[in-house]
Amino acid sequence: MSTPRFPFSAVVGHDDLRLALLLNAVHPGVGGVLVRGEKGTAKSTAVRALAALLPALDVVPGCRFGCAPSDPDAACPDGPHQPGPSGTRPARLVELPVGATEDRLVGSLDLERALSEGVRAYQPGLLADAHRGVLYVDEVNLLHDHLVDLLLDAAAMGRAHVERDGVSVSHAARFLLVGTMNPEEGELRPQLLDRFGLAVEVRAARDVDTRVEVVRRRFAFEDDPAGFAARWAPSEAETAARIATAQARVGAVVLPDTELRRIAAICAAFDVDGMRADLVIARAAVAHAAWRGASAVAEEDVRVAARLALPHRRRRDPFDEPGMDEGALDDAMEKAAEQAGPGDDDPDPDGGGTGGRSDGAEDASDADGAADGDPGPDRPGSDAGALAPGPVASAPDDRETDDREADTPGPDASGPAPGSSARGARTRPEDQGAGRDAAGSGRAVASPSALFRARTLTVPGVGEGAPGRRSRARTDVGRVVRASDATPLRAADVHLPATVLAAAPHQRSRGRAGSGLVLRHGDLRHAVREGREGNLVLFVVDASGSMAARTRMSAVTGAVLSLLRDAYQRRDKVGVISFRAGGAELVLPPTSSVPAAQARLADLRTGGRTPLAEGLLRARKVLAVERLRDPRRRPLVVLLTDGRATVGVSGDPVLDACRAAALLAADGVATVVVDCESGPVRLGLAARVAAAAGGELTTIGELSADGVAGVVHATRASAA
Repeated sequence: MSTPRFPFSAVVGHDDLRLALLLNAVHPGVGGVLVRGEKGTAKSTAVRALAALLPALDVVPGCRFGCAPSDPDAACPDGPHQPGPSGTRPARLVELPVGATEDRLVGSLDLERALSEGVRAYQPGLLADAHRGVLYVDEVNLLHDHLVDLLLDAAAMGRAHVERDGVSVSHAARFLLVGTMNPEEGELRPQLLDRFGLAVEVRAARDVDTRVEVVRRRFAFEDDPAGFAARWAPSEAETAARIATAQARVGAVVLPDTELRRIAAICAAFDVDGMRADLVIARAAVAHAAWRGASAVAEEDVRVAARLALPHRRRRDPFDEPGMDEGALDDAMEKAAEQAGPGDDDPDPDGGGTGGRSDGAEDASDADGAADGDPGPDRPGSDAGALAPGPVASAPDDRETDDREADTPGPDASGPAPGSSARGARTRPEDQGAGRDAAGSGRAVASPSALFRARTLTVPGVGEGAPGRRSRARTDVGRVVRASDATPLRAADVHLPATVLAAAPHQRSRGRAGSGLVLRHGDLRHAVREGREGNLVLFVVDASGSMAARTRMSAVTGAVLSLLRDAYQRRDKVGVISFRAGGAELVLPPTSSVPAAQARLADLRTGGRTPLAEGLLRARKVLAVERLRDPRRRPLVVLLTDGRATVGVSGDPVLDACRAAALLAADGVATVVVDCESGPVRLGLAARVAAAAGGELTTIGELSADGVAGVVHATRASAA
């Protein structure tokens, strides 16, 4: 007997999360839920608890796609289904792991039958398993982009279409889609965010009593799972009954024209792209009205739906913070009330009102996989627990700085500027001597210059295929470039034409009889595919006194932000090292969260001497650690400096920097040196560092794709 799951109604707090799941259960046409939140906030617990409430399903016996006997899929690959006795099975919670492949998600050719029987047979994937149930994707932001596209297309259309390996199949795939993610590990692209119907932000409670209750319930569940579940069984049954009642009512809920105009006015006020937001809000408002037992949508339903459907759609840039100000929503509601027309919420007597099913969504009676849950003691239809805006990066201090090439900080370097963060203010021992500047002192970095479309900086050679879009790599997806005699690990890896050609000359000697192909293990050929990979882009930023001129650091920060945006689009991990005042600091450990990188960059301090060699050595240490953590992800170091090193272990700091750069080259690290030197007198020291690193030398102006045509390639070749 399996261990009971933690009850849905026993989850403490998280009103928005529970409400969003319930609305999707009532009306699957809402389009799924994206749950954003920090680690340890019961995201997975709530989703798995919801699935435990799903009722058993009537299914056609032997159908691998879970067709309902009352309404079988006419195009079911296992059909046509004849009338007869039906079977039952529990609704499924299907989990899609981060490392899943395309053939596991959508299905593929049944290789065993194809090779042994000579027939083209389809092997269903996870989308077929999830039909009429819940498809749960933990860490959806870490899933390959092409898998997220396939997943959301199927969720939107209610069908999965498979065209691969000589197989052409279409089958029903209606499921409640729930994705969870930790924003610290990277964001979804705005185009993918928009495909989720609703999004909620969850955070651990700061109230002591609430946190205590969470621990108490968790301990009680772990000590006696069955007994704990039994104590909450009445509440679970009550929620299931309320879900069923709302499902039966949702088709009759009326959406008055007044409220429809209110929805359109709100979406226009928030300037959201496309029409998906309007449709989602309308469906969610209908579901909320059914949930609270109303026969028509009212203003309160629209407000709740907008609060859940709009925050993630306002994010258009990787540097935009998710979330929505409640005050802005209140203002939009007031303006929408003025534009909504007469305040008559009664349905149009001439039929102008919009019914709950006129938006093209599936009839709720077909949603056998709808999820159940309990709102808990606090009614989730209320405005409590609204989405809070995400953390806003502090803006760089915009004070004037001296345009001088000094090796010591200016008179304002005694501490952080007002309003700036003190991050990085740890004092290094070597900075406490005479003539040394504490790492946390110095000027705030200048406001960044205008961002631009960055040129593509790539790592040479062919990598091992960390998910991304930057450098060439051998990947699980992409174009087939050749066949290999290596043994394929998966059916999708088999190069069928090459396998057949390898086996064909031996059929007579193997005594072939009939249509089947006689194969041996040595006949199998592996398809080698080539696509694009993501890299670890490590920014090493010179923040010393010689770089502290206002216009220069403004250009540097603008360039780094532009490259960060490019890294976000290409699915890279990024890290930032800053060196100044006799030391180097890892400002941002390698991460996929570009907004975090932007926030740390805003906290940079400038001024002091120039320990260029130490900055490069710190980069080497960081890359050595990351190589152990993620050996498939190749690094690209982007050094922004004027090359005027003033701190080193020998009498020639520039020579020390060149030696450190040579160590990076010996490690096979691709390096791009961005020469930030300006003014009438130029020493060209950055060029010496670039030559020692075996890398490419460029300028800030040449980083723009619009300013210079072509692609910058790091010249240091690494092992393929």
